[in-house]
Amino acid sequence: MVALQKRALGVIAGLAPAALELGDLFARAGHELALVGGPVRDAFLGRVSADLDFTTSASPDESERILAAWGDAHWDIGRAFGTIGARRHARRGSEDVVVEVTTYRTDAYDPTSRKPEVAFGDSLEGDLSRRDFTVNSMAIRLPGLTFVDPFDGLRDLARGVLRTPVDPRQSFDDDPLRMMRAARFAAQLGFRVDDAALAAATDMAERIAIVSAERVRDELVKLLLSPQPRPGLRVLVDTGLAEHVLPELPALRLEIDEHHRHKDVYEHSLTVLDKAIALETGPDGAVPGPDLVLRLAALLHDIGKPATRRFESGGGVSFHHHEVVGAKMVGRRLKALHLDKATVQAVARLTELHLRFHGYGEGAWTDSAVRRYVTDAGPLLERLHRLTRSDCTTRNQRKARRLSEAYDDLETRIAELREQEELASIRPDLDGTQIMEILGIGPGREVGAAYKHLLELRMEHGPMSPDDARAALLAWWADQPHP
Repeated sequence: MVALQKRALGVIAGLAPAALELGDLFARAGHELALVGGPVRDAFLGRVSADLDFTTSASPDESERILAAWGDAHWDIGRAFGTIGARRHARRGSEDVVVEVTTYRTDAYDPTSRKPEVAFGDSLEGDLSRRDFTVNSMAIRLPGLTFVDPFDGLRDLARGVLRTPVDPRQSFDDDPLRMMRAARFAAQLGFRVDDAALAAATDMAERIAIVSAERVRDELVKLLLSPQPRPGLRVLVDTGLAEHVLPELPALRLEIDEHHRHKDVYEHSLTVLDKAIALETGPDGAVPGPDLVLRLAALLHDIGKPATRRFESGGGVSFHHHEVVGAKMVGRRLKALHLDKATVQAVARLTELHLRFHGYGEGAWTDSAVRRYVTDAGPLLERLHRLTRSDCTTRNQRKARRLSEAYDDLETRIAELREQEELASIRPDLDGTQIMEILGIGPGREVGAAYKHLLELRMEHGPMSPDDARAALLAWWADQPHP
C-alpha cells in the first residue's frame, strides 16, 4: 500500500500542467472537479494515461463553457451522458492533452431497453458509487490533489482484486456490461474477480442480452487485445457470459471420449492463442501486435469441431472438414458481433486455411502446391504462418520438432520461390488484351476462361516464355467447343 501511494504521488505530480489548470478554472467558477477512474488507477500502477477523465458538479453546459475557453477544440457528442471533451495542443515541447469532463451521475438500465437511463448526481462520492469496480472508484480532487477512496479501492488494487463498490447484483443490474468489463480487466490488469462478483455474474449472465452488440463487441475486442486474454476468456466461459456473447467458445469443451484419444479443444484453443500472441512482432515487423485478426483466428480456428465430431468404429474421433464448417461459423458469429467486414473475411479465411499445411511433412509439396499456398493466403500469409505454428500444441517433443522443421522448410521454399517468381503477384503469362489479340476474339466469357486456364498453368509449371504461353493458349482454344 505504501509503495503504491509513493508511486502514485510521483505520477500525479507529473500530470500535465494544463490539466491541473482545469481544477483552478472549475473552482473559480464555483464547481468541484476531480480526476477519476482509469487515470487514477493507472497512476497507482505507475502508468501515465494519455487521456484524462474528470467528473464535476458542473452541468454539461457549464463544463462546455469552461472547456471552450481552456482548449483549442472541444466536442459534445457525449452530452446525453453528461460528457464534454476537449483537446489542448502541445505547448513548449509537451504533448497534446485530451480531457473528458462528465457531470456527476447515476446510471440504470430499463429491463426492456438497451440504453442506460442517465440521471445527474450531486456529489463525488455518489458518482464513485456507480462506477464498475472499486479500483476505478478512486478520485483526486483538484486543484488540491486530495485523494478520495470511499470504497477502499487502493486496498483492492494492492491485492489485485476486482470488487464492485456496491452489491454486485445491483451494480450488474444497473449496467450488465460491467460483467464483461470484469472479464476485460482480468485480462488487462491480471486481477482476480472476487467471489461475490463472480457469483452474481454467473447468476445474471443472461442479463447481458439487453446490452447492444456494439458495446459487447467493444469489450470483447479490448479483452482480446490485452496482454493476456486467457484469464478474461476464462471469466466469460466460467460465468456463462460466453454462452450469450460467444457461444462457440464454451462449445469447444467437448466431452473427452472414454479412451482419451483427443485433446480438450477449449484448452487447446486458449494455448494456440497464447502461442500466437508470442509470435506477434514489433511495430516494424510482419504482424505488429496486438493483432486482432490473428488473435481471433487463433481462438476460433477449431469452432467447427463440435459440429463435425464423429466417433469412428475403431474407437477414434474425427472432425472431417471442420475448417470449412468453422470458417462459415466464424463469419456468422463475427457479423453478429458487428465487426467490420475486412476483419470478418480475414478471420474466416484463416480458419479455412489453417489445416492446409498438414501433410507437408509426410510428402514433399511440388512448387505448384507451394505457389497455391501462398496465393490462397494472399496478404494473410504472415498471419497464417503464425497460426499454423501456434496450432501445434502436442506434448510429444519429437512430433513438435518434426512439425516445426517441416514448416521451416516450407517457409524457406516460399522465400526461394518468391525471389525467383515474385509469388505475391502471380499472374498468367498473358494478360486479357494479349489473349484477345492471339485468339482474335473480343471481350467476353471466353477471355475469362482462357485467363483462368493460363493461371492454372502458371501455378502448375511456373513462368513460361511468351512463345510457350501462346502455344499453350492456342492448344487450349483448339479443344474448346465453338458455336
